[in-house]
Amino acid sequence: MRPTERLKAAWLTASANLAVMRALDAARPGCARYVGGCVRNTLRGLPSDDFDVATQLTPPQVIAALQAASIRAVPTGLEHGTITAVHDSKPVEITTLRRDVETDGRRAVVAFTEDWSEDAARRDFRLNAIYAGADGTLFEVIEESIADALAGRVIFIGDADQRLREDYLRILRFYRFNAWYGAGIDADGQAACARQREGLAKIAAERIWKEMKRTLAAPDPASAMRAMEDAGVLEAALPGASPALLPGLVAAETEAGLAPDPMRRLMALFPRRLREAGELSARLKVSNEESLRLAAWADPAVPRVLGAGEAAVAEAFYRFGAPAVLDRAVIEAASGAGGDLAALAARALAWTRPKFPVGGSDALAAGLAGPDIGKALGALEEAWIASGFTLSRSALVARLKAPG
Repeated sequence: MRPTERLKAAWLTASANLAVMRALDAARPGCARYVGGCVRNTLRGLPSDDFDVATQLTPPQVIAALQAASIRAVPTGLEHGTITAVHDSKPVEITTLRRDVETDGRRAVVAFTEDWSEDAARRDFRLNAIYAGADGTLFEVIEESIADALAGRVIFIGDADQRLREDYLRILRFYRFNAWYGAGIDADGQAACARQREGLAKIAAERIWKEMKRTLAAPDPASAMRAMEDAGVLEAALPGASPALLPGLVAAETEAGLAPDPMRRLMALFPRRLREAGELSARLKVSNEESLRLAAWADPAVPRVLGAGEAAVAEAFYRFGAPAVLDRAVIEAASGAGGDLAALAARALAWTRPKFPVGGSDALAAGLAGPDIGKALGALEEAWIASGFTLSRSALVARLKAPG
């Protein structure tokens, strides 16, 4: 392992990071180094808010070192050597150096080691195997790892097929990192992912969706998603998905000033049909909120409003919710539909649903009873909507009359 230049980053002197590294160094000087995303992102000039530390200390020694420094130690993954330190309400994940003893494509049995090279060799990509000391000194264990991080190259460590057989989720991570860093798909990695794609059947649906969501959140995931399709990985992960609309969707989002939205991008991969939306929600085990959003977007009653007048847009927002209407409009724009998407998006984001100003107590006061209450209020609400929500409460109440 050779030390190179030093990182320069504000997080190196953040109170939680300083406290944790000092506690570990007090137990054994030089035993701990930052690794993974915080190092990679800093090299690329990107922000870091998630900090992983690798150490030669065993988990009991880590706990003892943290306790000696009055830092809370949470055993979040003891079987894999992981302790989470919490200082000033900030978490720092600490993992003992390890090597794989046995893997089955989903989980690994590990043995602890003091060898940095063994620890690096079990990681997925070269750009994720860069270590940094407490002062930011970089240690390059895997050749070309720093160059990969700077260039955004996503290249497996060692034999790509072996890395994937150790954990098939790495197939999706390969495309996720490519979506975010965009130096171009490594041909050997692409070929290995194609060969090993059936292994994704071993991965839980929740983990697949979590990884796909992070991929779709990239500024422009279209190229990575096309590569997934070419390798047969997209069909293995999301049967029936097609990335054909993604380039147009990214362009529409950009034109409308909308942030990347992984849920809307997921919608664009599938036909807009209620049955498919329900099946997709069940298959990926999405959250209740995400399931409701998919169903609202796929609702056949949601009208097309791109290019429609203000009254039609307001009525659609009221009846179906601004998010569902906007989701449909953005995807329509991606398909080439005309209209001022930016103006529609601005209206949707600023929309506050008006409250119908008449209720059951008003109907009772007017002498209505039983089913007549619901019928009268329904008709009154329709008139209020038709007025563009301008009819006043007094005008609406005046229309309430008892039958006969």
